[in-house]
Amino acid sequence: MTPKQKARVSIDTLLSAAGWHVCNVASANIHAATGVAIGEFPLNPGFGFGFGFADYLLYVNGKACGVIEAKKEGATLLGVEVQSGRYAQGLPSSLPAWRRPLPFLWESTGVETHFTNGLDPEPRARNVFVFFRPELLVQWHAYLQANSQAPAGSNIAQETPGTFLARVRLMPPLVTEWGTGGASFKNS
Repeated sequence: MTPKQKARVSIDTLLSAAGWHVCNVASANIHAATGVAIGEFPLNPGFGFGFGFADYLLYVNGKACGVIEAKKEGATLLGVEVQSGRYAQGLPSSLPAWRRPLPFLWESTGVETHFTNGLDPEPRARNVFVFFRPELLVQWHAYLQANSQAPAGSNIAQETPGTFLARVRLMPPLVTEWGTGGASFKNS
């Protein structure tokens, strides 16, 4: 077994523990569970260079939502998000997806895992301890859908943008001194 195959065995175990149905392309059924992870998924041939194969294509509720790039244990994951980002753009147009490019990207050795939320204002890879459960991604999607379908003339979408990091950007300045910024405390 090659080092990358060993990593994929670990990743399969982690995905299963998080509630994902792990399968290969030949036995894929995107409706087999809430979350389906399809291994070695062929992507669009692309323009000249092609997109290749995603180590895992993730489906939630029958729609593609992300990819995982597997690397051998000990490999440096820093910079690998460029590769998984390219895979996120290579989904064939005939397949159902939450949005394009796919928003959720992981890079993993089976020991170390990075995650990038493509819905953040400035997406970046960060270390995570586990793969997210498919139900969490369903909740994120429902939240984003609810806010993107606000009634005309409503400012709900502007008040509560999609992700936590987007909402943090809208927080008012922190009051660091008493008596300025609207806060005051006076001894009587």
